[in-house]
Parts: sequence; C-alpha cells; structure tokens
Amino acid sequence: MRQGSAPQLVRCLRLVAPWYAVWLCGIGWEPAHAEERPVIDGAALERQLLDLGLVDAQRLVPTLMVELRYSTPDNFMHADAYGDFARCYLQPGVAKQLAAAAQALAQARPGTTLLAYDCVRPRRVQQIMWELVKGTPEQRYVASPKAGSIHNFGAAVDLTLADLHGQPLDMGSPYDFFGDAAEPRHEARLLATGHLNTEQLEHRKLLRRVMVGAGFHSIPNEWWHFDAYSRAAAKERFAIVE
Repeated sequence: MRQGSAPQLVRCLRLVAPWYAVWLCGIGWEPAHAEERPVIDGAALERQLLDLGLVDAQRLVPTLMVELRYSTPDNFMHADAYGDFARCYLQPGVAKQLAAAAQALAQARPGTTLLAYDCVRPRRVQQIMWELVKGTPEQRYVASPKAGSIHNFGAAVDLTLADLHGQPLDMGSPYDFFGDAAEPRHEARLLATGHLNTEQLEHRKLLRRVMVGAGFHSIPNEWWHFDAYSRAAAKERFAIVE
C-alpha cells in the first residue's frame, strides 16, 4: 500500500471490520477509541504462521533488516495494524529466494543490504486497507481481500535497499507513496523530466536485478513490491493467513 495522496472522502464514515473500527473524515482518517483498536498478539500470530509452515526470513537471511511499517504508525493509515508483531515471515521457498537476492546484492554492491517493509500480511489487515481505498482512484493499488493479496499467502515482500546502518538508499519516492514517482512504468519519463535522477534509478534497477534474478516478479506501479508467485499460483499452493 501507499501513502502520499490519501483517498478523497467527502463524509465521515465509520468502518467496522471483525477486529477494527475507524472513522474516515475528509482526506484522512484516525483510529476509533482505544478500546476498539486492533490488538494482535504477536506471539499468537507467530505460532499461527509457524503452524502454517511459514518461516522467519531472518533465519535464512541473516543480513536482512526488518522494519514492518504496518507495525508502526509510519504508514498511509497512520496507525499500528500489527500490534507487537514485527517479524518478516514468508513461505520457506520465498525466504530462500530472498536469501539468493541478498547474496547477489552483497556481491554486486558490498555494504548494502535488503530492508523489508512488509512480508506476510494477515487478511484482516488487508480488509482495512481495502476499505480505505475502495471506490477511489487508489483502489488499483490494493488487492481485494476477497481474492486475497499475494502478501496474505506469505509469497510477496515489500522492501528497499539500505546501508549496513539501516539507512534506506534514495529510491526517488518514499515507500507506500501514491503517485507516478513510485511507479517503474513511468521511470523513463521521470528521468527525462528531472523528477527522478540517475542515482535513484540505478538504485531501483539494482533492487529489481537482484530480486528478479532470484525468481521474484516486479510490478509496474510499486518499485518496492515483489511477488514470488502469481495470485492464482499462491492460492493453489498455500493457505491464506486470516
């Protein structure tokens, strides 16, 4: 998901999901009363993921840094949706692909590592994201929870490049940004018009090169998002994380 130009909402609307309630007003939103905020037990979610066969990616990729944005208020929702859960869990094969990408990155650019922003994402979190963008131009950026996001299966990862101190490299737009500046399909034009510089583009190309080389697929509208499987293949192979 993205931040930047938030969904344009004319009226205040109270959305109630099985585990969450928010008020949407104007172009922003704020969580409902504290007692209605989501409370995800990180330990319980971790047990659920292990029972489903997922793995902590950092066990296979020791150099991987993790900063789950939806486990902080620093995201387009401006709220913590994951509670105290802050680990990057993926399907085992996907984690192995990520390890291959990290190894290729270390060889291509020593002193640079991968920084994960989102890995497996429970469908209940997907539902809230969907409600925020449904019926707006930003809806195209979010998978319907009914069909399931590839994140919901632990087969997609959002990430960037960072130095060994965890400082992200300049990619030309923030993570979770709504707008052309975040979309790979516009990079040639953005470079030509000066809205993206050569260094920023090279960082994106390096990220794509190591990820695609490890078997991931990039998408045209988010430089940070990579899928290990199509949605149909993920749905066939894996159980969705509710």
